[in-house]
Formats: sequence, C-alpha cells, structure tokens
Amino acid sequence: MSPPEVLVGLDAATKAYGTQVLLDAVSLGVRTGDRIGVVGPNGAGKSTLLALLAGAQTPDAGRVWRMAGVSVGLLAQGDPGGDDPAALGPALAGVDLPGVDLSAGASTVGEYVVGGREVHEWAGDARVRSVLDGLFGGVGMPGLPQGPTTSLATLSGGERRRVQLARLLVGRTDQLLVLDEPTNHLDLEAVGWLAEYLTEAPGLRRGALVVATHDRWFLDAACRDTWEVHDGTVDAYEGGYAAYVLARAERARIASATEARRANLLRKELAWLRRGAPARTSKPRFRLDAAATLIADEPPPRDRVALAGFAAARLGRTVLELEDVSLRLGGRSLLEQVTWRLGPGDRVGVVGANGAGKTSLLRLLVGQLAPQSGRVVRGASVVLGYLPQAGLTLDPGLRALEAVEQVAREVTIAGRTVGASSLLETFGLGGQRSWTRLGELSGGQRRRVGLLCVLMGGANVLVLDEPTNDLDVETLTALEDVLDSWAGTLVVVTHDRYVLERVTDRVVGLFGDGQVRDLPGGVDEFLRRRAELATRNARGAGSAPLADRPAPPRADAAGLRAAGKELTRIERALARLEAVQVGLHEQMVAHATDHERLARLNGELMALAEERARLEETWLAVGSALEEAAASDPTGRA
Repeated sequence: MSPPEVLVGLDAATKAYGTQVLLDAVSLGVRTGDRIGVVGPNGAGKSTLLALLAGAQTPDAGRVWRMAGVSVGLLAQGDPGGDDPAALGPALAGVDLPGVDLSAGASTVGEYVVGGREVHEWAGDARVRSVLDGLFGGVGMPGLPQGPTTSLATLSGGERRRVQLARLLVGRTDQLLVLDEPTNHLDLEAVGWLAEYLTEAPGLRRGALVVATHDRWFLDAACRDTWEVHDGTVDAYEGGYAAYVLARAERARIASATEARRANLLRKELAWLRRGAPARTSKPRFRLDAAATLIADEPPPRDRVALAGFAAARLGRTVLELEDVSLRLGGRSLLEQVTWRLGPGDRVGVVGANGAGKTSLLRLLVGQLAPQSGRVVRGASVVLGYLPQAGLTLDPGLRALEAVEQVAREVTIAGRTVGASSLLETFGLGGQRSWTRLGELSGGQRRRVGLLCVLMGGANVLVLDEPTNDLDVETLTALEDVLDSWAGTLVVVTHDRYVLERVTDRVVGLFGDGQVRDLPGGVDEFLRRRAELATRNARGAGSAPLADRPAPPRADAAGLRAAGKELTRIERALARLEAVQVGLHEQMVAHATDHERLARLNGELMALAEERARLEETWLAVGSALEEAAASDPTGRA
C-alpha cells in the first residue's frame, strides 16, 4: 500500500485581522485518509484556518500549497439570510459539480442542488439518493414544503443549511472536504446521518476531511485526529474528542497553579467519559492507565440524591404538570390530551425532529402559550428561568457586566456564592470583554450574556431551548459544570447529543403523534424508533409489523462492519440504561415516603426493564447472526 499523500499544507502561514494575529507561522498538512476535527475558543481562528486550507483566503506571510489537481469543497460557517438565493452558495474551490451551471442563478432547491439535470439523470445516482435521503427524507424531498420545487427564498435557517450540505456532498469533492460547523441547525437524525456518511461514503474514504465543530459527539463519531487552535498556534492530538480531553488534562496536570480551575473541569469531564459507554473510551487511542490515574479520586459529575433533596426543599412536591393538555398551532396538532409531570430535581432532555413541537412544549410550560384544552399546573414555589431559542433581548447599550448585574450581583451554586464577574470570566467574557457594550459583542457572546442572566435570576426551574447554540467547547464545558451543581428542575431542548447525555438523567421524545414519550434508552432509542417509523411509513398502512429479529449481515466486509457497529450501538444503549436504572433506584430511596412519586418512578423502572430486555434480545440475535456470517465467510476476512 502506497503511503498517504499530502493534499494541502501550510508552511509558516500567518494570518491577522487588524492587530489580532489568529495564526502565527503555522505549519501543518492534511494527508489522504485524514479525518481531522478542529476545536478552539470562538474567535481563535478556526474558520480562518479552514479558509486557508480550502483556498478561500491567502496568508499574510508564509504559504499554502496543494498537490496538483486536488479538488476542494468548503462549507462556510455563516448562515445565509435574506431573500437573495445567491447568498446560499457555499464557498467552493475547485469543486466539479456535474450538470450545475453556477452562473445560472438557481431559484429552487432542485435547481440549486442538482443543477439543470433531468430527474431521471440524478435520481438514479446512488450518491445523490443517499444525500437526499439523509438530509430531506428521499428523492422527492418530503422534508421541504414543496419538495424540489421549494423556492430558495422561503427556506428557514435549518433548511438552508441542509440545502448547502446537499449541494456540496452531491458534488465531486472526493479529495478534500472542509466543513465549518456543518451540524449547525441540524437535528439529531441529520447529525447522525452526516457522521456515518462522512465515515462510510466510498468517495470520501479515498480523500480527507477537515471539520470545525462544537458538537463533541460528532467529533468522536467522524474524526480520528483533533487540532486545537489557540493563541495563534495549532496543536495536534491523536484521536477524537475523548482523546483530546485526556491529552489536555495531562498537560493541565503539570501546568502552573493558574491553570488549576481549567484542569478540574477537564478532569471532571474525562471522568464522565471514562464512566460512560465503552465506545467512548475504546475508539480513541490513548493510554488507559494514564486516564485511570487522572480520575482516580474524581467524584461523579453530580450527586443525584443530594441535588434531588435540595430541589425538593426548594420546590415542594408540585413543580410543572400537564393535565390532559391539547395544543394546536397553525392548523397542526402538536399535543393531544397529554398528561406529563415534572418533579423536583428532574433533569429532562426533550428530543424530536424539527417541527415536532419541542419549542412549543417549552413555551407551554413557561406560560407563553395556552392550551386549547386541559391545564398547565405550576407549583406555588416555582421560579422559572427561561432561555428562548433566539436568546434574550438585551439593551445593546449596556455593558456585559452591567446586563448581568441588573439581574443579580451574585448567585449561590452548590452552596457557594459566585459573583457576576466571576461567572462572566468562567464563560469566556472576563477582563476587558466584561466592559464591552452588548452591541459590539458577537452573536455568540451576546447569547452567553443572556444565558448568564437566566442563571443569575434565582430560578429553581430552568427551561433552556437550544442553550448550546454558538458556544465553543470550553464554554460548553463550563456550562455543564454549572448545571452539574445546580439544584432544581431542568428541562433542555438541544440537538447536541453530548450535552443531552451529560447534563440530563431522562429523555423524552416527540414523534409527531401528539404524545410525549419517555425514552429509557435515551437518544439511541429515539433514533431507533424514528427509523422504525420511517420504515413503516415507507411500507404503507396495513403492512406487516417489523421483524424483531434482524436480518443476518452479509458475509462481506461492509456487512460485517455494519453488524459490528450495531453491536456497539446496542452495548452503548445498555450501558446508558444501566446508569439510568441506578439513578432511578437512588431517587426511589430519596423519595421513599412520597407514594405518588414512587409510583411514577416504578413505572419508569418497568419501562426501562422492558427496553433493556428488548435490547439484550436484539444483541443476542445480532451476535448470533454475526457469528453465522463470519463462519460462512470463505475469505476468512471476519
């Protein structure tokens, strides 16, 4: 096998904007087969690095060189807005899009994605079908209002992002694909599909991938190496996000005392990673003994029993309850006679496809919407803190510290008092930035200030709608640390799978049938149910139920690999169920005298046991089928 070729390289490249040097004499290269995730604080230079690699920008000093004939595709970060369809196009450098006339000025999604080709030309292309299935639900694009004829000018931000991705992935960018925040505005299913596509697509396997993202689950799923951009330099780490956390924790362990707080956050996150599903710690290539040493004395991220006790003392028995609630908006039925209760100390993640009603459910809980029937009950001692998806509307003339101190100068978290300036520093807005007017901050920075205003408001029930939007990895880690120590009821809507698994103990799903369903298996169970629903819909009404026993995997490399991935997925789901089961038992002990709460917890425990039994049966079936396939493989590749 020939050694990997270097497709593009930076040689002492320097790039500055004004007085800020983002990249200072950086030298690195991208080779065939590389799968590189790029992380770093907002404003550190990640987008600039990607633009240099793709040829969209040139360095101020040094040089960028590419192997002759290399085709590069770049998906820029900015979310296009307005009614100008021309603003949609991702920045493309040397991309060959067959049949697409870039000067034609496409006005519909179909024209933009596949150009002037007839349907029979592109519908028979396996790559095009795969992309359209993953991003829009099929060749007819049922995920868009009018399918391929949908006007570009009518698209929402999330729809525009999918259209950009579709156009780029349909193009022949087999050698180097550069993606800047590709998961922005994508739901859980689309993020999972994209990670699998970038890993498995034959053309992409022959090339290289460089992706900047704050989605840590995506980093581990799609990347084999990590670059950290900071202080004008780029540090390279072997492995995905989990390996990157370990390497940084090792460096922090031997760093100066000024880095102690940062090291503690990293150790805490690493401890959670090591206690999690096996796939998190076996996939990256790092030394397990070093990880064990680092986290030997690290307690769990949060004490569930203690926090539940604090929450009960602050909230009483009644927190938020929906009783036979029905909600209809815009002619659509979002909830139908739903009864759902949130108790003191509950930490719930809400998942669902775009448009399923997640935001409407939160607005119902906080009183911004009224149901058509039924009622919403809020406890007498409930103090709500609500972060809407668009963020809080704040006076642009205020300075960041002033905006937060208008709410409160200090807040008590985990028994200790934290000042507004300290929290601003924790969230990357310390020093001079705390005295910057909000109108001069970036959108992501203003969103952080709004989030801090919610946290400082003395709430005992937090309702957060997409709190992770525009936050970098370090800020996400700080947010998780604050929420770990926060005693109250928490409801979170987010497409960030990592955050869901990190800060919540329960997951509920909206499937478009008007119900709120508990998911003991978490995100994995949600994705499985959605896939089953899609299959049933494709087969049509009245079709036979799905077979419980999976089909035997093909005895080829792809089939065996798919079966192995299925086993890994099931093992991860079982590990998560076990953690949920432990948490339920702890809650039952803590609420031994609350018979109503005990009955609800027991119901959740029974549902969890059923899901676990089903997963174990599936695991045995897949394992047996895999053994049969391997035994029948005449090549011995298994």
